[in-house]
Amino acid sequence: MPLESVRAVADRIRRLEIRGARNVAIAAIRAMEALAEEAKGASGEELLKALSEAKGILFAARETEPLMRNAIRWIISQALDRGGTDARALAEAISSASKSFLKSLEESKDSIAEIGARRIRDGFVVLTHCHSSTVTEILKRAKADGKRFEVICTETRPLFQGRTTAREMLEAGIKATLIVDSAARSFINYADLAIVGADAITSEGNVVNKIGTSAIALMAQEARTPFYVASELLKYDPATAYGDYEAIEERGPEEVWDGAPEGLIIRNPAFDVTRRDFIHGIICEEGIISPHSVTEVVRRRYPWVFDRPSP
Repeated sequence: MPLESVRAVADRIRRLEIRGARNVAIAAIRAMEALAEEAKGASGEELLKALSEAKGILFAARETEPLMRNAIRWIISQALDRGGTDARALAEAISSASKSFLKSLEESKDSIAEIGARRIRDGFVVLTHCHSSTVTEILKRAKADGKRFEVICTETRPLFQGRTTAREMLEAGIKATLIVDSAARSFINYADLAIVGADAITSEGNVVNKIGTSAIALMAQEARTPFYVASELLKYDPATAYGDYEAIEERGPEEVWDGAPEGLIIRNPAFDVTRRDFIHGIICEEGIISPHSVTEVVRRRYPWVFDRPSP
């Protein structure tokens, strides 16, 4: 079966044309839907093989994307449970499971926005790093609730995702200030709280997010500024509960310096790990929870996550 549409989505994810864990997961889910739709004339065996290949292609697009992996695993497991090996029944089950997962994601986003917005008060200064659709939804909800506050956005080198956050804040009518990453320590004293997103949450309650996040957390602790992570619980990586480490993607040196001198070594990790001890709370669909309790909360709300821990 042709997998061009899946490969095209994976390539866009790899090249960061699709950014943010939520958006990556949504794009991958829709690619699986499209594959199922295209496969209605195939045999069940052909579709099952295509689903397995598509899963491998999408998983390989970004290493640090447990939300996407959890989504695809769940959709395929639901399809097998409901559709058996009949191609048409499988395709319909994939479509139904995809719609159900996307609806759940939307509901989680709304819940997190409502819960997180309560932590923002009139006159607050909020510092954020990189671009997180989950964080921006919180800020927009606080604005819609009539609160007046301002946001400090780090530029987030090397790809400047902070500019996207700053632009969205202005479009929402929220006062925004953009700073270079190295100025974060100078500005953290002005912030009433810091909120960042997450790409992955480990079984220990540590958070993997855009490179530089752990430095912001350290600065926040030293400045006694509460540091929150806003994330869906399905960014939890069950593989870390079974002994694996969360992979940290390292990207090409040209993102840092295109045309650098020959022989120069450039390192470009996309993410770093923030220890749970520096996190005031995780703002999720269950409320604001301690990172120490995240495994227990995920197991209670999404027990199926632990059924298939391996890729």
